[in-house]
Amino acid sequence: MKRKFLAPFLFLALICSVGLFFPNDLALENTTSNPADIAWMLTAAGLVLLMTPGLSFFYGGMVSKKNIISTMLQSFIALGVITILYIVVGFSLCFGESFYGIIGNPFTFLMFNHVDLNTHASLSPTIPLLLFAVFQLKFAIITPALITGSFAERVKFNAYLLFICLFSLFIYAPLAHWTWHPEGFLRQWGVLDFAGGTVVHMSAGYAALAGAIILGQRTTFGDNKHVEPANIPYVILGTGMLWFGWFGFNAGSSLGANTTAILAFATTVVASAAAMMAWIFFDAVRGKKISAMGACIGAVVGLVAITPAAGYVTIPHALFIGFIAAVISNLAVRAKNKSNLDDTLDVFPCHGVGGIVGMILTGVFAKEVGLYYGQTSTFLYHLLGLAIVSIYTFGGAYLLYKITDFISPLRVSVQDESDGLDFTQHGETYKLKKPERVK
Repeated sequence: MKRKFLAPFLFLALICSVGLFFPNDLALENTTSNPADIAWMLTAAGLVLLMTPGLSFFYGGMVSKKNIISTMLQSFIALGVITILYIVVGFSLCFGESFYGIIGNPFTFLMFNHVDLNTHASLSPTIPLLLFAVFQLKFAIITPALITGSFAERVKFNAYLLFICLFSLFIYAPLAHWTWHPEGFLRQWGVLDFAGGTVVHMSAGYAALAGAIILGQRTTFGDNKHVEPANIPYVILGTGMLWFGWFGFNAGSSLGANTTAILAFATTVVASAAAMMAWIFFDAVRGKKISAMGACIGAVVGLVAITPAAGYVTIPHALFIGFIAAVISNLAVRAKNKSNLDDTLDVFPCHGVGGIVGMILTGVFAKEVGLYYGQTSTFLYHLLGLAIVSIYTFGGAYLLYKITDFISPLRVSVQDESDGLDFTQHGETYKLKKPERVK
């Protein structure tokens, strides 16, 4: 018996048993819910859930064959770990009674207590609070999963599990509260983040940057900084799943079946299409071949950039946001490749920089309040918010990596890295059957 796994097992057993002492009465006491909104938000929550398996295919196809399973599992496991953590205290930290606009009271919704089938005046006026909570849960799940691409092929799985728990509690939850809680200080300033450009993509991007720095380069990094993708069809499949799920991610953030959802749906399509085409043509201008990888990465960058603006901007502005985000992220990837930073799957240049571009351009193009419409307040607060979020997320993540490494070393051994994490961390291997010859 491995005693090091006894503590987390017993802790999980304790959490699940403590739930017996939190009888949550889900009896419906009011009828203010809108059935159409409920139907749409159930659909949207399912769509966002699909994004995490999509991300696992997207990342898994990009790494070497000996690390496909480990890379995919690092995304997939968040469905289990973060769900439990969010039910226990995460949702309460994000949306509980506000403490000076900084963090939610951990006891407001502890163990999902009082998260019932009734509407909530400030959080979910037309849908049950329970539906709002499970929809927000999907955002909390995918955010730490996004980070994994930066340290792929060299991180210990046990340490990774510890880190994503710390990240969710000390980085994601405060950001969600600042930005999405009605009393959060960024929201009070007028900072706009429709569906998570700041809360999700910038936080993941900066944490990815810190992770790449802390874990250092792979032993195979050297002069050949290009990872030969193991399975490009996986990348295409993952991109399709992400794009499909992103309609729930963005249009679902309207929290109802309404015209804002339609606008967010449309801008999501447009920005991603513009970014995909801009990426491949920009590659071609620089002398590279038009590739499936480029098309997929460009599409995802467009989705990232439009996320904070989806419900606030017009279709033509969404086109511009997708285009310019693709060009800037492409240049950021190129700059990273010339450096010694080993961000394996370009998480910071794509998600981090894409989120930054989206946040800034939301302040420029947001209808009626953006810089484009002659208003300066929103734009200036976006710049201030960008500075605060950047410092907090990078510095906080850097500290959390150090704490995690002190408790459980983050980096695998040189031999384990050489053998591949699929086998050394999980005892599994990814094998493709050889095609049979046609007689």
